[in-house]
Amino acid sequence: MKISPLKSLGASFIPEQFLPAGKDEYYLRNQQSGKPADAWRNLRPEELETLVKNGNTAENWETVLVADEFSPHQVINCQFFGLVRIGRLEELALTYHDLSVPVGLSNSLIIDCDIGDNSAIHHVRYLAHYIIADHVILQNIDEMHATNHAKFGNGIIKDGEDEETRVWLDLINEAGGRSVMPFDGMLPADAYFWAKFRSDADLLERMGQMTQQMFDSRRGFYGTVGENGVVKNCRIIKDVKIGPAAYVKGANKLKNLTINSSAEEPTQIGEGVELVNGIIGYACHIFYGCKAVRFILGDNSSLKYGARLIHSYLGDNSTVSCCELLNNLIFPAHEQHHNNSFLIASLVMGQSNIAAAATIGSNHNSRAPDGEIQAGRGFWPGLCTSLKHNSRFASFVLPAKGSYPAELDVPLPFCLVSNDVAADRLTLMPGYWWLYNMYALARNSWKFQARDARKHKRQNVEFDSLAPDTAEEMLAAMTLLEEWTAQAHLSAKGDSPDEKNPEEPVKIGRGLLTGPAGIVDKLEIIATNVENSRRKTVVLKATEGYRAYRQMLHYYAVKNLMSYMQRDGATLESMCAELTGPRCLRWINLGGQLMTGDDFDALCTEIKSGKIADWHGVHERYDELWEKYPLDKQRHAFATLLELLGAEELTSELWAGALDEAVEIQQYICEATRTSREKDYENHFRQITFETPEEMKAVVGDIEDNSFVKQVCEETKEFEKSAISLKK
Repeated sequence: MKISPLKSLGASFIPEQFLPAGKDEYYLRNQQSGKPADAWRNLRPEELETLVKNGNTAENWETVLVADEFSPHQVINCQFFGLVRIGRLEELALTYHDLSVPVGLSNSLIIDCDIGDNSAIHHVRYLAHYIIADHVILQNIDEMHATNHAKFGNGIIKDGEDEETRVWLDLINEAGGRSVMPFDGMLPADAYFWAKFRSDADLLERMGQMTQQMFDSRRGFYGTVGENGVVKNCRIIKDVKIGPAAYVKGANKLKNLTINSSAEEPTQIGEGVELVNGIIGYACHIFYGCKAVRFILGDNSSLKYGARLIHSYLGDNSTVSCCELLNNLIFPAHEQHHNNSFLIASLVMGQSNIAAAATIGSNHNSRAPDGEIQAGRGFWPGLCTSLKHNSRFASFVLPAKGSYPAELDVPLPFCLVSNDVAADRLTLMPGYWWLYNMYALARNSWKFQARDARKHKRQNVEFDSLAPDTAEEMLAAMTLLEEWTAQAHLSAKGDSPDEKNPEEPVKIGRGLLTGPAGIVDKLEIIATNVENSRRKTVVLKATEGYRAYRQMLHYYAVKNLMSYMQRDGATLESMCAELTGPRCLRWINLGGQLMTGDDFDALCTEIKSGKIADWHGVHERYDELWEKYPLDKQRHAFATLLELLGAEELTSELWAGALDEAVEIQQYICEATRTSREKDYENHFRQITFETPEEMKAVVGDIEDNSFVKQVCEETKEFEKSAISLKK
């Protein structure tokens, strides 16, 4: 406890050793305020008399300045210390939702603050070193102040501070081996860039330099509340930057934060939350007892109902309710809604959904808390799923309900993984989504796009489940299926593969998988290096999965080439001329944005060389790469189609045949979408709670009324028309 004279209250905000020569402690505040010195004046005698009569006091009335249009009778029972500047006060009321309050100040202790025009500050028991914009409501707040070393959630250090004070986020790994410095404006792509590629020391050093240089290291910046902001019924707010139109109500503790908000994309923070050391994106919602410490919340994302988010980045368009997330990097479009789900030390690459009682990441099988789980796009573990570190999953893998006893490395995309306890084996069903859950697969791509309510898309995202990354995964998976099938066939015959001809198993497997299904069905196909155990990993329905991959790849390729052909003046000849080239095998999912491996390598080089000087330049390059991505994807689609057709060039006959096959696949998508959804209406157990079919229809609707099924049917008709027009 320090005891000092009362007149020191509000003085020496910036320690003397950190003041530049010729500057006073308000020089940064004046820059932040942006108002000229003549915007305020001293009090007139009659105004001072009214203020005193209204129960107001000041350590020095000479340092209480006001705007020309000042109504002293609207300031009641306040204490002022240090330099306080009050904007215009008119006889107005401010209303937000059902709260209406008079413009003015009452029952508040105010130290060294600038207060904008026609704001309302009532019952703020301690308000210090804040710049309040116009038309702001502050009501019933215990403590709201900023320190001279406030960093507002950014991972920087201020002048004179030790490196130990820097805030880091320990993403993906609890042991801190993938730590990043958070900063306002950090995208999921930046976090992945920094956390994943750790072997390049020069790159890591440059990213640290860019982060530190992005912000002013001088001491003395004030906290801010933007125009039309509302903060009410809160306990402690310290070192928090609050954007315009933000709504904060009933928070217990907000400390060292940036809360991004705007009139277009307002952010809301509600009852009982405690948030420390974080960056909150635009249009976010945090309510009902959530706890978040050392975190970044992407734009248009929500935390609800007691969720806990610690040492984690939650990407844009995500919703997390009543669960626990520790040490994660999560790309955009993540859903996790259940109190008993747990996600730890994971990289989840977007479009994901974690079900109830899912325990993703158990360190009980490790001697140290340094395990990790990496899941590609579309990761949907089922109810009561328990997974262990280290595990890795391809895109759109669905682990069925079960406690998986060992680490997993599942390279097959769109795959159902099951723990067959009765037979003591792991089973894989490749292409499961395409074969049996088309409604969900088709709807996912649509719904993620439809739910993207961001007004300004700062992180570019590929939402289509069929894209270059998943296409390459499917091509690799087909090779694995060929090898595993050949091995099963040779083992059944008692033969061994010819070591002098490594391509032989692939040819044997391809012949079996493209031939009659009955031959393969009789084989027990064993997948290798999938589970860290001695039990078998068995591939189920390999022929159907293999053919599903071919269908998906064909549809992906033709659909993207149709987009090219629909450009003005495009012909088959121009398409072949522009798109011909080797297939790009390496694609990087950078925070939800896909780019070629070569583009990513060039980006790294430009950052290390200083050609890209700061994070703003990095983000501009992301946008440039996103602009060229459609053509990159079409080139990849062209090469993929030639690979599937076994051709070196795309003739008009091959193109016409490819279009016909794509139409058949689109028709299959339409029918499979309906069929997979229709099961929910025809299942006996879905009907047992309804007395009559009419009651069921009134409650859950009818398949004929399903809007998404209708939408897919319309898309199928349009696809057929487009394909016919492109054959002419």
